Amino acid sequence: MRLLGIDLGEKRVGVATGDSRIGVVVPHSTIRRRNDRQVIAELAVLAAESESEVLVVGEPRRLDGSVGPAVERARAFARKLGEACDLPVRTVNESLTSVEAERRLRAAGVDPRRHPERVDAVAAQILLEEELGRETG
Repeated sequence: MRLLGIDLGEKRVGVATGDSRIGVVVPHSTIRRRNDRQVIAELAVLAAESESEVLVVGEPRRLDGSVGPAVERARAFARKLGEACDLPVRTVNESLTSVEAERRLRAAGVDPRRHPERVDAVAAQILLEEELGRETG
């Protein structure tokens, strides 16, 4: 199954693609965010181009796992996105994905402060890895 991972941020939206049949997940791109309508339109194009079958959206839960206003906003966005793409949407707790993304980039010799767009795309990759882990685990 092909998946499109979305790390929703205020300024940027990280995107990753994955295929559960072969267990591969890669960072794809970053979308500069102006508003929900623009992001949804761009994601719909990416979902169609990548032949995605499922959308995976990160939920910014608190560190204790509880739900706050940011999660509710992410869920509302996920519903709109799913309707626009006519695809099922799954949500994944995205707590600390950006921290892990920065760690991975530093390990690869990339300064995350100079390349914040890469942080977002790698965070989306981590979301998809989490989702694939739930499917197989």
